[in-house]
Amino acid sequence: MQEAINHKQKRILRLVKSTNAISSEQKSMIGSEDYYKQVEHYAEQIRKTHNADEIIRILDVVLAETRGLKFSDEVFVAQEQVKRAEQKIELLKDELEQLRGLVQTDQMTGAFNRRGLDDIFKREAARADRNAQSLGVVLIDLDNFKNINDNFGHQYGDSVLINLVTVAKETLRPSDIVARFGGEEFVILLPEVELENALTIIQRLQNNLERSFSLQIDNESMPITFSAGVALRSFGEHQNSVISRADKALYQAKRTGKNRAIPAFV
Repeated sequence: MQEAINHKQKRILRLVKSTNAISSEQKSMIGSEDYYKQVEHYAEQIRKTHNADEIIRILDVVLAETRGLKFSDEVFVAQEQVKRAEQKIELLKDELEQLRGLVQTDQMTGAFNRRGLDDIFKREAARADRNAQSLGVVLIDLDNFKNINDNFGHQYGDSVLINLVTVAKETLRPSDIVARFGGEEFVILLPEVELENALTIIQRLQNNLERSFSLQIDNESMPITFSAGVALRSFGEHQNSVISRADKALYQAKRTGKNRAIPAFV
């Protein structure tokens, strides 16, 4: 009799465990209707933002959740469609990465543009403040550029700008950033550098530019030169502030003979 009771109790326990397991599994599953509601929620988030980084972040979340879901039989039948959706999300991410690069790049010179500079400055400034490191900010302006355009044409002027960026990328360190600020003005960011070293780097760039490209005027070779204002960012200093200081030093370099780099002081 006692054995029969024990057997019955064990059977009930097994049934309870089985029922709980089924219930738990059902909770972890998701049907197609819920899945598509979830996708539409993320799609709405994407529609509300124009920031490529934020869109890529949302796509990463969608992709991770899609791969982590345990689908019900209804969706499981369509698993090939889910795989294709994953591939499309990955492709869209790649396209957005390329688009972000285009949006942040000056198409003619290959340097960063103003938007790219803004993003990179925020990143480098935050890193400098976090690690108590210096950040050199250099504003350079090609000398006599209007005369180059007027005498040789804008196409030739464009080639001068392109050559400047090419020489800069060859001369500067891998961590340094070149951005076109507007017209013939460029900003160079020099992470982890002291003022004296920053001046040395820019003077080396001036020398390399003179050797690489020159104008032929009346059978004489005239080098391409630029003037520069070199500032060292203070802790917490805003981008506009440090560039303004570099701009004042640049103006001084222009007034005192051009083809030189002048340090900016706080």
